[in-house]
Amino acid sequence: MDNEKDEQPRQRKEHLTDAFATKFVDKTTNWQQKASRRTTTKNESSQPAGGLDKTPVPDAPLGYTLKFIFHRANSLPIADINSLSSDPYLYVQLYTGLPSRHKQDPPMRFRTPTIRKSTDPIWNCEWIVANVPATGFKLKARIYDEDPADYDDRLGNVHVHVDAIHDTWSGIKEQQYKIKKRMGSKRAYFIRGCAAMFNRKIEMSGNVVISVQMLGKTDVGTNGGRTWTIGPCAWSRHLSPMIGRIAGTKDPNQGKDGTKSQSYNFQANQFQLAGPVPPPLYHRYVEFKPFIAGMYNGTSLRGFILNRALHHQHSRIYNYDRTTLYGSFPSPSTDMSLQFLDLVHRDHGGRIYTYVITLDGMWRFTETGKEFGIDLLSKHSMHADVDIYVAFSGEFFVRRLKSPHKEPFDSGQETHPAADLEGGAPSAGPQSDPAYYALYIDNDSGTYRPSAELLPLLKEFMRKNLPGLKVVTLDCVADADRMGKLKGEQLERKKAEGSGTVVIQDDGSSLSSSDEEELDRRVRDYAGEGAKKEKKKRQLKTEIQESKLGALMHRGKEDVQVGDEEEEGKANGELRQEGAEMVRADDEKGGRM
Repeated sequence: MDNEKDEQPRQRKEHLTDAFATKFVDKTTNWQQKASRRTTTKNESSQPAGGLDKTPVPDAPLGYTLKFIFHRANSLPIADINSLSSDPYLYVQLYTGLPSRHKQDPPMRFRTPTIRKSTDPIWNCEWIVANVPATGFKLKARIYDEDPADYDDRLGNVHVHVDAIHDTWSGIKEQQYKIKKRMGSKRAYFIRGCAAMFNRKIEMSGNVVISVQMLGKTDVGTNGGRTWTIGPCAWSRHLSPMIGRIAGTKDPNQGKDGTKSQSYNFQANQFQLAGPVPPPLYHRYVEFKPFIAGMYNGTSLRGFILNRALHHQHSRIYNYDRTTLYGSFPSPSTDMSLQFLDLVHRDHGGRIYTYVITLDGMWRFTETGKEFGIDLLSKHSMHADVDIYVAFSGEFFVRRLKSPHKEPFDSGQETHPAADLEGGAPSAGPQSDPAYYALYIDNDSGTYRPSAELLPLLKEFMRKNLPGLKVVTLDCVADADRMGKLKGEQLERKKAEGSGTVVIQDDGSSLSSSDEEELDRRVRDYAGEGAKKEKKKRQLKTEIQESKLGALMHRGKEDVQVGDEEEEGKANGELRQEGAEMVRADDEKGGRM
């Protein structure tokens, strides 16, 4: 018995599955904890992830304000065989050592206007950037050949590296930087190489001339944790006939004097606002569907396809071509406010616009509405070029005020649309004082869901950039009733006045360019310009017919015996009658045409 009590229990040998079982238990515990956290988060807030991001700007000492000047380029390759030239522009990105709030924050970007038909373009464009740190910067300038019908060919790259900036830094003065051809278009350099074989003066390697001036220490704010664009405040207006035909919109600037028919065009606008954008204006896309994250990051196959589709849509809407209008202002001014009013056609037509403001203050906007046939035109993700973070987004419209000395919602103040006011659209010309106009801007964007708490900051930022113009902010939730009433009045005015939007009957046919030219010709004929051309045509026609008649008479004279005047007169009479019948036949033919 004692031996039985002293006997210890036998230990089971360790099995191979024991370690797996332990890991499985640990994994199960972790899954339960994650599920519990998700349930708690979902109960705390039913909203999907995204919207306002309160991540602060990283602390850093104030930096320097620099002016980049892109002077010119020389010996660029030939990208266009037809013209044996190129349409070059620079696309610039600026990188610094400053830590970003998130790694997805885009770099600073700048684009020069396009110089037409030149392999030695001269831009002389300035770009002023604030808060460049003392640790220097890296500037990447890509040279492209603009090709609206296809993709833009890259002609090469130029890199500018500066390791340190200090108070006595002398800057860079018209330094030539050799173009790196490795990423350039092989076809363009092949054409230039062929040309160099027949002309020794043609060089294969080109240069870009750039200057950088230091304007001093940045004295705005106390935190130098980010850079921003001070100026110039550049703007551009893009017209897309293809999108205009699909959406059914015509260019409202055409056909006003009755001398040209309106062509199909969709207008997209860009306006660089003077920084800095208030730091709290920082919003991330909203993950209201599982595939949205993949669309912005391009991670999944579906997301990659959607990402490329939106990038392509953005490039089509904001496409640069020969019809693109450029301009700039050194700083915000009354003229800048008037230019904005011109881009949105002031209060005419009851237009409503979709907009996005990027982190660097680039304001992009296009007209929107239910009558537009393309759903993507109203998507803020397309306007943002699928940027993960933007400053603000929503919709806006412009109204004319009866009194420039009162605010839009003051007692006794009337606005157009809603009321028929004298001294403006649609019966008279626009007012030259921006104080007669008010910008109504909201946060109606499900893509980025901007916070209503930041509307006062947005208002102050817009008032600073559009001097003289009154700014009204609306919350799409708290001011839903008022906003719905105002936008309803805009739509009613659009129906009454028209805004260049037309209804297209889809009959399966298309209107060719020759048909549009014929339509333009007929319009000019009715306007009087065509009458002058028609008179010239008749004169030319008469001269041709007279020459035919002269040839017939000359032939008749050769057939008539000299001295036989009676027979000659008879023959000439018959020829005149034949010529008259020819003229009548041509006239009848022209009438049938």
